[in-house]
Amino acid sequence: MNGWPDAPLGEICDIVGGGTPSRAVPEYFGGDIPWITPTDVTKKNGRYLEGGANTITDVGLKNSSARLLPARTVLLTSRATIGYTAINTIPVATNQGFANFICGDRVFPEYLAHWLEWSRDALINLASGATFKEINKSTLKKLGIPLPPLDEQRRIVGLLDRAAEIRRRADTARAKARAIIPALFLDTFGDPATNPKGWPVVELGDVIASITGGKNIEAGNGTSKYRIMKVSAVTSGVFKAHEAKPAPDDHIPAEDHHVRDGDFLFSRANTSELVGAVAIAHDVPAGLLLPDKIWRIEWTPERMEPRYAYSLLRSSEIRRIFAVIGSGTSGSMKNISQAKLVRVPIPLQGDVPVAVEIVK
Repeated sequence: MNGWPDAPLGEICDIVGGGTPSRAVPEYFGGDIPWITPTDVTKKNGRYLEGGANTITDVGLKNSSARLLPARTVLLTSRATIGYTAINTIPVATNQGFANFICGDRVFPEYLAHWLEWSRDALINLASGATFKEINKSTLKKLGIPLPPLDEQRRIVGLLDRAAEIRRRADTARAKARAIIPALFLDTFGDPATNPKGWPVVELGDVIASITGGKNIEAGNGTSKYRIMKVSAVTSGVFKAHEAKPAPDDHIPAEDHHVRDGDFLFSRANTSELVGAVAIAHDVPAGLLLPDKIWRIEWTPERMEPRYAYSLLRSSEIRRIFAVIGSGTSGSMKNISQAKLVRVPIPLQGDVPVAVEIVK
């Protein structure tokens, strides 16, 4: 790439792991040393990490394989959840779910962090393990990274950081717009619970043309050209194509299991708060597949406009109905059957409702 030579990570970084002090010794925990777990990294906002939810003591550090890492080490989640990074601003230790890169003078930590995250799919593909996938340090040491001069690395990081900030602001704007949509829907059409417009009430089944579900299959090792959409791809109301897992290498999907641009997606199984979440697919990457917990709903064209259905099904009254009709014990996953979904009552104006624009 651009004539830059590849350098093995083991030549430009000291790659070290982490560890967990014995839980049987209370004196090992609650000290002054931040002890980072993968959850601290996956739930953080931004590139940098100042600490985590847990701490250990000096004696706990000495009696474990954990190591005190200097500030500006690149922390990479390397077990189970692979490929997420953070750069610590203060000395920390990590558990064994990390490969930690103490950078030498040839690589800028932010450049390495960006490159590792860009390489996430490749890292997952290199991982191995029967119980859970893990990428080991010996494999990482041999991995080559394009290594431009430090000034060029900093320039690349600046460009990528600006792009990430633009995306963050766009996501914030979308979130604010999504918050307005329910109020706009109520102002335009009224509350479905009281139906103030006096529109005829029909059942969802009267305006659904078809319902297609995917297949329940285990995740693969990352070499397949297909990826299986996760339920989290629709729970926010905005389609997130990146929320997906690799399909098994030998899986050959049915044609109707492919997600397509414009698909109306419905989460049939989730928690009480999230069951029945909907999103409309857009910018769908090739090879994305429907899972068994998400349905594709096709509406009768002359009777239901998908964008009206999107806003209607996200209204508080319809969400309440979804929580009620979902089967499952308290605190567990709720599941909505097709038989119950098609019986949900909705107000319908004329033949084709006025559309409410959705946010992509």
